[in-house]
Amino acid sequence: MEINIKFGIRLRQLRKAKGWSLLELSVRANINHNYLSDLENGRRNPTLMILQRLSSAFDITVSSLLLGIELISN
Repeated sequence: MEINIKFGIRLRQLRKAKGWSLLELSVRANINHNYLSDLENGRRNPTLMILQRLSSAFDITVSSLLLGIELISN
């Protein structure tokens, strides 16, 4: 599985664990909701700035945001 798909799965898991909609995360992270949808579906690759905004929105470190994506399988 490609890394961008694994990241999308991780991002969706974190968002759902908070009980947030895609729109709510987009507001909290100041990221366009269409871009977030593309990230969650593995169609886009995040920049370092996007990773920082997402980690701030979740109140976690960037490394925690990426934690475990290499373990996600099919």
